[in-house]
Amino acid sequence: MFNGFISINKPPLITAHDCVSKLRKLLNQKKIGHGGTLDPMATGVLPIAVGNATRLLRFLPSGKAYNAKIRFGIITNTDDITGEVLSDRPCPNLTLETVQKFLPLFQGKISQRPPAFSAIWIDGERLYNLARRGEIADADIPIRSVEITEIKVLGWTEGDHPELDVAIACGAGTYIRAIARDLGEKLGCGATLSALKRTYSNGFDLDASLTFEQISELLRSNDFEVLATDHGLDFLPMVTVDADQAIRWRMGQAIAILENLSGYIRMYSPEQEFLGLSEVCEAGLQPIVVLSPIN
Repeated sequence: MFNGFISINKPPLITAHDCVSKLRKLLNQKKIGHGGTLDPMATGVLPIAVGNATRLLRFLPSGKAYNAKIRFGIITNTDDITGEVLSDRPCPNLTLETVQKFLPLFQGKISQRPPAFSAIWIDGERLYNLARRGEIADADIPIRSVEITEIKVLGWTEGDHPELDVAIACGAGTYIRAIARDLGEKLGCGATLSALKRTYSNGFDLDASLTFEQISELLRSNDFEVLATDHGLDFLPMVTVDADQAIRWRMGQAIAILENLSGYIRMYSPEQEFLGLSEVCEAGLQPIVVLSPIN
């Protein structure tokens, strides 16, 4: 049984849930979860937790990065190229210089309306289900506050439907499809997302990600290994306890501390085995995730 993380390089046209199902078959293991959804059209980094690491998914660092391609002159109902085309207006005279004047509007903390075809919950139901039945209007979709830390132009392709390649770094909850849609609205020509690759997500990089084909080959050669259960958690403070404290902590007892700490803390044994996570409270380091509890 595997315990740890896997960074998947997701192929196009499958969901994050499909990736989990595929891994369950490959690893012959049921306890698998993913960190954050990724649209079926999109490719790239999808963090996967296996075994007891599934309990750590919510503690991974925030932050994501994408390479996106935005096509101008086309509006779709999904805000990406897979949707139904609602408007097609060629704009061959649109220039990169004009587009660049509007990009600063999408940096920093901004208000964003999620796409109608998205997985957020409204009144106990997924928004995309409401959209498919025509039971939701744009005005009824709650506006969110999101943060875009960087938008960098990577390329520009001229034509009847010019395309802009950008690298985007952003916080959790940001929809790149919505950026494409809103940029098109600002320009007055409309736009849709035509390609998307996630290059970073929650502590995982594309360079260290594996395709399903690579995982299958590594399994056949008995060379497959998961990433450590504390992968991506190095932004949290750490505490090493002695052997007696480790036993008591794994039994659910808080450990008194002398240091001035706050928040979540990584816990390690004298042999530097990762034991799990504590939360600082009045009693000390209170166990909240114990990877190998003592009954």
